[in-house]
Amino acid sequence: MHIIEGFLPPVWAVVWTAVALPFVAYGARRTVTAVRTDARTKALVAVAAAFVFVLSALKLPSVAGSSAHPTGTGVLVVLFGPAVTAFVSAIVLLYQAVLLAHGGLTTLGANVTAMGIVGPVVGWVAYRLARSTLSIQQATFVAATVTDWATYLVTSLQLGLAFPAGNDPGGVLTASLNFAGVFSLTQLPIGVLEGALAAAMVGYLLRLETDTERRLGVPS
Repeated sequence: MHIIEGFLPPVWAVVWTAVALPFVAYGARRTVTAVRTDARTKALVAVAAAFVFVLSALKLPSVAGSSAHPTGTGVLVVLFGPAVTAFVSAIVLLYQAVLLAHGGLTTLGANVTAMGIVGPVVGWVAYRLARSTLSIQQATFVAATVTDWATYLVTSLQLGLAFPAGNDPGGVLTASLNFAGVFSLTQLPIGVLEGALAAAMVGYLLRLETDTERRLGVPS
């Protein structure tokens, strides 16, 4: 989910930026190390980043009067893990904010936290659990779907914290659930569709590149 420029109160813009920065910095170091260790990884990171950019830039009409979109980060987290995903997502979101007016600079920290950090971590855990019983493509479907849904749940919480319903202690929860309810109308099916696309993408990479197979731990 891309929270638009200037939508968050300044204090929350600062808080989410502070939350995202250490993860992005660590991810940058991990990405540089991975690229230097194996030159072919650079091409794979670029392909995965392009996948994220294209999917997350697609604005689909929402019955709630807004728009919805896939995240694309499921493929990244399956191939490289949460750290690299955080860094690449930050780059993608920065480009989209500057070039497409999709998201924003003041909300970049919040968007990275949801789409590049928490969502992918949840998806990565789901992938690791699913791999014990499922094939890579099936586990990728699970990971990408869960990553998408988790991203929107985090965004709902971010908006609930910024704009609680009333002054009662349960206002944050009420507002978060209201936002999540609106998002769910379109995001539940979009998440499933994204899972299918991610599984197809990883399957294609497995057929193309045996090194990808090695990276994902497929027995030779």
